Amino acid sequence: MSDQIESVLAESRAFPPSDEFRAAARIADPAEYERLHRESIEDPETFWGRVAGELPWLRPFEAVLDWSGAPFARWFTGGQINASHVCLDQHAQGERADKTALVWEGEPGDRRTFTYRELHLEVQRFANVLKARGIGKGDRVAIYMPMIPEAAMAMLACARIGAIHSVVFGGFSSTSLEDRIADGDCCAVITADGGWRRGSVLPLKPAVDEAVANQPGVRTVLCVRRTGQDVAWNTERDVWLHEALEGVADECAPEPMDAEDVLFLLYTSGSTGKPKGIVHTTGGYLVSAYLSTQTVFDLREDDVYWCTADVGWITGHSYIVYGPLANGATMVMYEGAPNAPHEGRFWEICEAHGVTIFYTAPTAIRAFMKWGDEHVEKHDLSKLRLLGTVGEPINPAAWMWYRDKVGGGRCPIVDTWWQTETGSIMLTPLPGVSATKPGSATRPFFGVDAAILDEEGNELPQGKGGLLALRRPWPSMLRGIWGDEQRFRDTYWSRWPAADPPLYFPGDGARTDEDGDFWILGRVDDVLNVSGHRLSTMEIESALVSHDQVVEAAVVPRPDDLTGEAIVAFVIPAQGADDAATLAGALGEHVATEIGKLARPAEVRVTPRLPKTRSGKIMRRLLRAIASGEEITQDTTTLEDPTILDELRANGGH
Repeated sequence: MSDQIESVLAESRAFPPSDEFRAAARIADPAEYERLHRESIEDPETFWGRVAGELPWLRPFEAVLDWSGAPFARWFTGGQINASHVCLDQHAQGERADKTALVWEGEPGDRRTFTYRELHLEVQRFANVLKARGIGKGDRVAIYMPMIPEAAMAMLACARIGAIHSVVFGGFSSTSLEDRIADGDCCAVITADGGWRRGSVLPLKPAVDEAVANQPGVRTVLCVRRTGQDVAWNTERDVWLHEALEGVADECAPEPMDAEDVLFLLYTSGSTGKPKGIVHTTGGYLVSAYLSTQTVFDLREDDVYWCTADVGWITGHSYIVYGPLANGATMVMYEGAPNAPHEGRFWEICEAHGVTIFYTAPTAIRAFMKWGDEHVEKHDLSKLRLLGTVGEPINPAAWMWYRDKVGGGRCPIVDTWWQTETGSIMLTPLPGVSATKPGSATRPFFGVDAAILDEEGNELPQGKGGLLALRRPWPSMLRGIWGDEQRFRDTYWSRWPAADPPLYFPGDGARTDEDGDFWILGRVDDVLNVSGHRLSTMEIESALVSHDQVVEAAVVPRPDDLTGEAIVAFVIPAQGADDAATLAGALGEHVATEIGKLARPAEVRVTPRLPKTRSGKIMRRLLRAIASGEEITQDTTTLEDPTILDELRANGGH
């Protein structure tokens, strides 16, 4: 059918868990996984009720799921819970009181550690500072911070008093911050004077001042002194955190929150240009974050867990703050860039702190590959036992490098697929059960009923690429878009209008293989239509990166009178690669051999860099404009280095 996505990249390698790993794994029997997954789909009330019962509720829930108002779900109705209480009190007042909760390292090398008892105290005092400024349950608070301990404390302090936090990535511009403050009608902003990034101070307070200049509803700007540079000061609005903490009470009782009370807003970009404020509530989100952290990462009491994301993204919410702390884990948090002050910085941190679980993004892995094996090899990574990836589909070449060079061939890789909107991991290997495959997210997580459908809603057979759909509600699912119910329905629940109850469409294409494992083909918006064939950009990028002279690639379409769309590839060469013209020709032949002549790029542009956000995400929409020769009208303020656009325009293809 014409609406199917053609999957043309073959990958047959599989790596079952070792006997040693399986012997100690939380879930090691495939039959047990199948039984539990079947129960989670067929009897979600029993399955999720049992999991939720492991958390400390302030008032027991009366019902597990109410889906009568689909697409709006209600989970754990009647129950009351507090996210800060779940993450801190149960540990600080129990056997984990003196266990390390947080190990933080700043880019300059300064370190701070907090036990659960200490973190509990800090969060309570922080919460009392917020209360003293008149902030309470239901108020929205923007958090615009570097990756310092106070960022996590701010989130937990808001949760403790029932305020709704809206974390804005510290790399966003003042305009982006203002848009989010205005949309959420925030009454306060928590920030810092600045943070360290690649050896320099990244100022934050000036951006906040610009963002709130026309936002009279912001009555408080609470500022952490991190870098010590001079900042402008409004004495009626601005407060130093260290001064506000002087003499504040040490105890702050957790606010009882109904399970469906909002815990946080997190904005994600929308196709219209207006960011979408994704709404996540308290009970269901915590239950999913708790279970997925525990089982996907096979979490053990003595693990040292490091997720390299920023708290400004959903990965930082679920797998730096709420999921690990709900489980009483020891987590690592790092402020700076992976290549400052040198390109072995991440491995230095892993060695120094004895990291056992490492969770990062494919774009970071490709950067590590580019920088060279020597940065990995000079550090002792023998304590690593589990690796993970998140953020986008990982190409097989990067997956194998990650397994062999970082994991020493012994560490399972959990390649996870999920979104801001889903709140927690949806597709993933379970490391004690799954035979992992380079590039595959393998199987649905508990409670996830995933399928590959065509445009009419028919399920496609194995091997056929189509539209990924989620057919049942799950606890951490988004509860709406802030202030825009119709946009919520239109964006996520309208792809198959005849479906009753409605089906969730995440915007991705995917396929399943002969084992039933899922392979994400990328955003449907990024699918190429070449001579009537719908091709996955991700698979073409994987073929390009499999060439030993390429470390990273991005593929986009440009209009073509003959084929409808032509393939344009932007590639970063490896050190010592052939000249651009020779490499471009070789890559055309390589893709034709790996996939087929249909996928051969019409144009290859060899470039030393790609346009990325500070989090490492490639901004493909900008590449589409450059490839098509169009003027760039999109917001470029989130680019880490805007000068890359001029370089790319000047660099023609081959």
